[in-house]
Amino acid sequence: MTLVYTEPREESVIDDAEEQHLGFVFATADERVLKQVYDRWSRLVYTIALRSLGDVSEAEDVTQWTFVSAWRARSTFDPAKASLPTWLVAIARRRIADAHRRRARDHRVLDALKAHADPEIEPAPDPTDAIMVAHEIEQLEPDAQAVVRLAFYDDLTHAQIAERLDMPLGTVKSHVRRSLQRLRKRWEGTHVAY
Repeated sequence: MTLVYTEPREESVIDDAEEQHLGFVFATADERVLKQVYDRWSRLVYTIALRSLGDVSEAEDVTQWTFVSAWRARSTFDPAKASLPTWLVAIARRRIADAHRRRARDHRVLDALKAHADPEIEPAPDPTDAIMVAHEIEQLEPDAQAVVRLAFYDDLTHAQIAERLDMPLGTVKSHVRRSLQRLRKRWEGTHVAY
């Protein structure tokens, strides 16, 4: 099941019995409950991520990956050991730590590139742009990553990508369009200060 980040909804009041029921049903792999769980606790996860990371896009990614991770690991959830929101927050904290590690790694790579660059020679293209693009591609869902890599690194057409990945042509085009929009948004945000 693929989750796409949506704005968190206003949290509804939920009692302990309903929370326990949602936790039990979630643990038994009922896909119908995933939307309820997301609607109920995505705002909590998003808020924690935004406060820690200070970046809306990264907070959205963490929120999405928290619920993807939770869904994939649902068989490990034990309602007798922890409540569902507590378990989700624990997963979110791990995804937030992953985001901080990616940031630190990107900064180390950038610093290393700057340290070894000849001050008289202007690098072309700017390595920070390449790092930013590579980082943003890593943030895409796996299908979108595959499509973007084939389109831009292997220089395949949409039709060739669709055939290679056994994916509908419209889906390939959607992945490319959404990915480019996201990259453009990040690019413009990065270069506004210049």
